Amino acid sequence: MPRRTLWILTALVLAVHWLVLQGVPLAWDGSAAPAGKVFTTRSVAAPPPAVAAAPAPSPSPAAAPPAAAPPQPTKPRKVTPVRPAATEPAPAPIEPADVAQAGPVAAEPTGNTEQGADSATTPAIPTTSASAAEAPAPEASAAVAAAPAAAASVPPPSPVADGSGVDITPPGGTPGQGTSTAAPPVRLPAPIKLAFDVAGQAKKFDYQARAELVWQHDGARYEARQEVSAFLVGSRTQRSTGLVTAQGLQPERFGDRNRSERAAHFDYQRGRVTFSANTPDAAIGPGAQDRLSVFIQLAGLLAATPDRFVPGTQLTLTTVSATGADRWTFTVEAAETLNLPAGTLPTLKLQRLPRRDYDQKAELWLAPDMGYLPVRIKITQANGDFADLRLRSSGPP
Repeated sequence: MPRRTLWILTALVLAVHWLVLQGVPLAWDGSAAPAGKVFTTRSVAAPPPAVAAAPAPSPSPAAAPPAAAPPQPTKPRKVTPVRPAATEPAPAPIEPADVAQAGPVAAEPTGNTEQGADSATTPAIPTTSASAAEAPAPEASAAVAAAPAAAASVPPPSPVADGSGVDITPPGGTPGQGTSTAAPPVRLPAPIKLAFDVAGQAKKFDYQARAELVWQHDGARYEARQEVSAFLVGSRTQRSTGLVTAQGLQPERFGDRNRSERAAHFDYQRGRVTFSANTPDAAIGPGAQDRLSVFIQLAGLLAATPDRFVPGTQLTLTTVSATGADRWTFTVEAAETLNLPAGTLPTLKLQRLPRRDYDQKAELWLAPDMGYLPVRIKITQANGDFADLRLRSSGPP
């Protein structure tokens, strides 16, 4: 009996830890958008038949019913079609282009009440079927998706204000309309390994976990790897690899491994990123980052010109997950001194507020003494789940 009880308790602990690991809202996660593509439909009332629109011809005297025949008011008379007169042509048929450009249909109901109800509850969609077919996945930014398609040998223009793909907006400005016209300088941090204590809540369960960020580069190529692990369950790992350029990091591949791995592959010649998760390609410009390299790139930007990033300044970067691309805007907030397991550190806080109902709220505390790398990351989901990563130690990779 004691052995059976022990097995049952062990199974329960494993189940709880598995649920927690699946629900941890880590900083490198994508937005918690509904899975899969979202399809919308609309119905267009068919134009009335040309025959019905034409005036009914007068019946021939020879075809008139006999006078002695009893009237039949409940049945329509069968009328022999007669060629209409030349002076009364049938109305011109409605072209498909007219229907496509008509927008909301104002015709009378056709009698299909179920179809009408579906149309009333369907969100607004583009007026042409071609636009609907080319709509981006939910995670794709409108600014990125609006980039024109380009030939394979010519990359499309960057969808941001400056050549680096990073839009830096001074306090009081509008995000996405930065005043910078040249690629801002970048000073990347030295290779390092950061260890974090993780505390939070997932699916109403409080949990404790460990996380580790390993950052390495040789001046030409880089690798960043972040892993979270939970007792008796395993780990989740994300990895970013690519080139080191004068503008900072240029990711080539981003992988996210849990039970299986999904990956994003960057093709800068075509100006596209492709996904192994069977989701549509996304357009990218110079300076695009993935959900892990973006934190290193932010550190390099702030370390190069710290005086430029006063409270209220906003940074907007294209970020790519394993399933899509989006534009992330971070707002610089006030300096704070944190008491962490690793000690007391002065930091500069950045915050990313959600733009959609299912977006994450991200709060970052960057330490100037550590090359502006994040020493605390707090992620809050729309459903209230959160993860709080606090630096425990640092050392060589």
